[in-house]
Amino acid sequence: MDFKIIRMPVGSYQANCYIVFNDENEAIIIDPGAQPFDILKAVEERNLKVSKILLTHAHPDHFGALKEVREKLNVPAYISTKDEVMLEDRSGNLGEMLGIKSETLKADVIFNENDYIDFGNKKIQVILTPGHTPGGACFLLDDILFTGDTLFSGSIGRTDLPGGDYDTIMESLRELMNLPADTIVLPGHGPETTIAQEKSNNPFIRSMI
Repeated sequence: MDFKIIRMPVGSYQANCYIVFNDENEAIIIDPGAQPFDILKAVEERNLKVSKILLTHAHPDHFGALKEVREKLNVPAYISTKDEVMLEDRSGNLGEMLGIKSETLKADVIFNENDYIDFGNKKIQVILTPGHTPGGACFLLDDILFTGDTLFSGSIGRTDLPGGDYDTIMESLRELMNLPADTIVLPGHGPETTIAQEKSNNPFIRSMI
């Protein structure tokens, strides 16, 4: 693997923020959910050149530090078409529900299914995985899949929040299960896993295959 990944569980919900960087110190940030000072410190300590911020979905535990991080680094934020509105209205006011202070924000770039996002000399594939939110997305970089709150180790994203739908997330998960078995899954909360492990051990996945 010719890039490195820093996983930073941030905020009271311990959402995983990922900083991905290559040998040239080119970097992206995925889901800056909280603790902007810590995220920026990690970037500065390694002299990383961040080019963009990617959001897997528009829940405030995943974008709570976006304002500060984006302003400091002066880089664009990316989100899916269907979650753009949720970002602007603070995820249906879930910030208040979750006890997270957030301001109305707008993304700079909107992506769609099977778009590719540049990262150094590589391309990150967008895989839309609605269900947890209407526009939830995963990002595939080589054999690494960043799944946000769609897929966790041994579990899946909840669907009882505004915009969630159980049948829809199950269809999204069915699509993810078509990826190679050795694909490494880096979720929005908790430890990493693989597609093979989830096929074998995840009760939600086992129920549909």
